[in-house]
Amino acid sequence: MPRRSAFDAERLRQVLRAQHHVITRQQALLCGLPPSTLDRYIAPGGRWQRLLPGVYLALTGTATQDQREMAALLYAGPRSLITGSAAVRHHRLSPPGPNLVDVLIPWTDRRQSAGFVRVHRTRRLPSRRYRIGMIRFTKAPRAVADTARSLTRFDDVRHVVCDAVQRRVCTVAELTEELTAGPAAGATLFRDALAEIGDGVRSVAEADCRILILSSDLPTPMFNARLFDANGVFIATVDAWWPEAGVAAEVDSRAYHLSADDQDHTTERHDRLLAHGILALHFPPKRIKADPAGVISELRSAIEQGSRRPRLSITALPPD
Repeated sequence: MPRRSAFDAERLRQVLRAQHHVITRQQALLCGLPPSTLDRYIAPGGRWQRLLPGVYLALTGTATQDQREMAALLYAGPRSLITGSAAVRHHRLSPPGPNLVDVLIPWTDRRQSAGFVRVHRTRRLPSRRYRIGMIRFTKAPRAVADTARSLTRFDDVRHVVCDAVQRRVCTVAELTEELTAGPAAGATLFRDALAEIGDGVRSVAEADCRILILSSDLPTPMFNARLFDANGVFIATVDAWWPEAGVAAEVDSRAYHLSADDQDHTTERHDRLLAHGILALHFPPKRIKADPAGVISELRSAIEQGSRRPRLSITALPPD
């Protein structure tokens, strides 16, 4: 009589294949793997490795991001959901911050953070979720909001919020809703970043320019102003606008104008500004950081020069 396999090897292979080679102790035992064999597998020098309490990677070597996320979900339970920076990456954004995996679990569940997993109990577990294979994650507004709340540097918060809006991954209204509905912890920097976007700021570089201008002795401009000529024809949108002087400030951020078409569009817009008599000054992001006094000095000179001429017949409207 042929000898029967000690465990269901095919079932075990199916589980590992579906879960990026990550498995829980309970799953392995349900496949018939003897406890003594499992303990031998995860022992130092064994063929498997322990990623989290009761969760193993059936391979040697460094775990991939997908394997870490799969392990986090298996550890946190069947109702868990990835949020924060790990979920933001699935929405094609590049958030700053530590390389942790944040997971949401229902408020009634009991599970502690462990290893690279940060567990958040919530009464607002999203009903709608996204899935890539077995990896479950939140929609973009919740992911961005949870990432923003976890960060401690304002520049990092501003980056992830501005990036999400700039790339149209989510809207200001959606993020504002998340700010209002979510916890107060970590909300201050998130609220400040949304306030900047409310003024029309769309990139970190533009926000730096805004802060520099507002902290100087220059007159307060209209930010992200939409300019129209005397016939009501749209000219361009500028980052900062001084109507009395006909001066515009532009931040030439390559991070948001990478393609040749974008750069051609920027050149055409600059030509339109000059054709209407607008004094347009362009500043690269590095100079705003490295030479703030020089930036303010050039703007001051341009405003003084523009104020000595008749006011331009240009109407400015705030951003949409």
